[in-house]
Order: sequence, then C-alpha cells, then structure tokens
Amino acid sequence: MLIEALLKEHEEISRFSEKLEQRCIALMEENEFCADAFREDIAFIRTYADEQHHKKEEELLFHAMLEEIGQAAVPAIRHGMLVEHDMGRMYVGELENAVESYEKEQTPKNKLEILAQAMGYVHLIRRHIYKENNAVYPFAQRALSKETMERLDAQYLKEWKPNEIA
Repeated sequence: MLIEALLKEHEEISRFSEKLEQRCIALMEENEFCADAFREDIAFIRTYADEQHHKKEEELLFHAMLEEIGQAAVPAIRHGMLVEHDMGRMYVGELENAVESYEKEQTPKNKLEILAQAMGYVHLIRRHIYKENNAVYPFAQRALSKETMERLDAQYLKEWKPNEIA
C-alpha cells in the first residue's frame, strides 16, 4: 500500500517534470516567461514532491530500511536517496532565486540560470524516480519483514491517506 502510493506519486511527479521541461523550452525558444507559472511549479515541488512524497519516504520507508536492514541500506538511502532529496531542494531554491532575478532583469545570464536550475531538477528527479522504482523499492520489499511492511502500510493509512490530494 505505501509503496504503491509512492509509485503513483512518482507518476504524478514524472508528468510534472514533462511540464517543467516544456516551460523551459518555451522560455528558451519563444522567450515565454511567466514568473507566476514558475512559482506554481516551485510550490508543487515543495508541497507535493517534497513535503508529501519525500517526507513519506524519509519518515516511513527509508527510516524502516535503515533501522531493520542496517548497514546494507546505508549506501542506497543515506548516500543516495537522501542526498538526492537535498540536491532537489537546492535546485528548487536556486530556481526560485533565478526566477526573481529574471523578473527584475531579463538578461541572457538570468534566463540561463532559470533553464539550468529547472532542467537540473528535471534530470535529477527523473533519474531519482528510476532508481527508486527499479532498485530501492524492490530492495525494501525483499529485505523488510512482512510485519514491517504491514506496519508501514498502517502508518501510511493513519498519518497520510486522509491528507492526500484526491
């Protein structure tokens, strides 16, 4: 249940990454810039991808993996997924700064900064989703006990399901 929900969220985040990439192409090719649209993208990343999705991974799944699997999970979780979550947050903060700069002064350098930060995030999140879907989640399903998976599913239902977007 938890992992199925995380996979569905990955689908939503992947669709979003396509939209953000198209926004970058429009800025690059047609000089189409809407600061509010980029701000909405930033808000989506922060609220849905990070506060909802990544928080579930960090507080439920990854925590259980580190606790139960131990050292075998450290490279994938602490040195992989958590680092990438932080990198995503860095890209989003820099994108926000770049949008503000470009809004004030529409220079090629400021435009480039938007494109670099937004596409950095797009590439990161696509690779990140691939790794989680194809390596981390299957690893968790194989290595975590049935009881732990049931506890995580129950915790997910209790703490998250009522708060999720329908």
